[in-house]
Amino acid sequence: MKRTILFLLPVIAALLMIACTPAQEPVGKTAADILGNPQYQAISYGGYREITRDIQPTIPQLKEDMKILSAMGVKLLRTYNVHFDEAANLLEAIRQMRAEDPKFEMYLMLGAWIDCKNAWTDLPDRIRDQDSPRNAVEIARAVELTQQYPEIVKIIAVGNEAMVHWATEYYVEPGIILHWVNHLQDLKQQGKLPQDLWITSSDNFASWGGGGEEYHKEDLNKLIEAVDFISMHTYPMHDTHYNPEFWGVPEEEYHLSDLEKIHSAMQRAMDYAKSQYYSVVDYMQSLGIDKPVHIGETGWATISNEYYGDEGARAIDEYKSALFYRAMREWTNNENISCFYFEAFDEQWKDAANPLGSENHFGLINLQAQAKYALWDLVDNGTFDGLTRDGMPITKTFNGDKEAMMQTVKVPPTQREIQAMHN
Repeated sequence: MKRTILFLLPVIAALLMIACTPAQEPVGKTAADILGNPQYQAISYGGYREITRDIQPTIPQLKEDMKILSAMGVKLLRTYNVHFDEAANLLEAIRQMRAEDPKFEMYLMLGAWIDCKNAWTDLPDRIRDQDSPRNAVEIARAVELTQQYPEIVKIIAVGNEAMVHWATEYYVEPGIILHWVNHLQDLKQQGKLPQDLWITSSDNFASWGGGGEEYHKEDLNKLIEAVDFISMHTYPMHDTHYNPEFWGVPEEEYHLSDLEKIHSAMQRAMDYAKSQYYSVVDYMQSLGIDKPVHIGETGWATISNEYYGDEGARAIDEYKSALFYRAMREWTNNENISCFYFEAFDEQWKDAANPLGSENHFGLINLQAQAKYALWDLVDNGTFDGLTRDGMPITKTFNGDKEAMMQTVKVPPTQREIQAMHN
């Protein structure tokens, strides 16, 4: 019992601090101004350089990254948790940059990580409808940072892919997310958070009702009603293996050139992503609800030794990644959808045991400060002139040799080959 009381003390103290802290007035743009505005490009951001998050990026490193992203037109970042120093340091870095240059703009969708009870433990059972004791602390810290930096934090996202069933280690029932979303909405009503702050959860399209009926629960419907907008994820790259019907080259395209087959496959991938987006819109509207739906995550890795690589779906390289990035930006800009593209920079801690794992290679810029093919045109037009990352100027991958880059590009398998792989 004593251990339980001692464990809960930080949670109680954090919640009391929220209750006693008045919210500051928001400064400048609001979420309603920013989301869906093509002038405020969005991106998912992590500034970790090393193979472990035990080594936090410094404020000078974070400022370097902000200058690079700002040069790209990015003004809205998505972060994932507040239990490391990175989130607080990032907010402080942005505030200092705003003080140095009042015209500098960078805003945050601040992520609060959510787990079920017994997540990430050796205990045999995950209790899906109960909070991890950490959740209250995480939410309290997100509130504290929002109160400290209201001019920067415009959105709080409760959980990341926490409701999707394949997240077996930690997923929670929608009622858990609903509880914390309602808690934050209540704090807004009480004047303890800015009235213009928007609250959401960022999750897989299926979790928002765009998948099977197993997700269509009353608590999900209440959650859709409770959030200020929906932040949904779509990853056709992963489904080149897990749901590859759209990916394989059909028989009627056998006569095409290799490059034409690649472009056709990537167009099908974009259509697949759009269909997942609109499946969420359709489910929301079927409930009689109409509110913004934005893309909290989508991306296409550039290296993989897994199912998606050359021994599997042959989906991963810089050329296909660039096609997806450019098509996604064009579509979402035209439709006034914010897209928190995943992600700004490679992060090698994500799959530290497998350096060639795709999770380490979703960035638009790698750890050698090299812009991948998707951004080569920005290097050419001088966007990054005078900017560095860890002391290195921003250059091109493959030394800018497109022919060498294209040597790494493989044609997707035929539909028949994919069927044989999965049989």
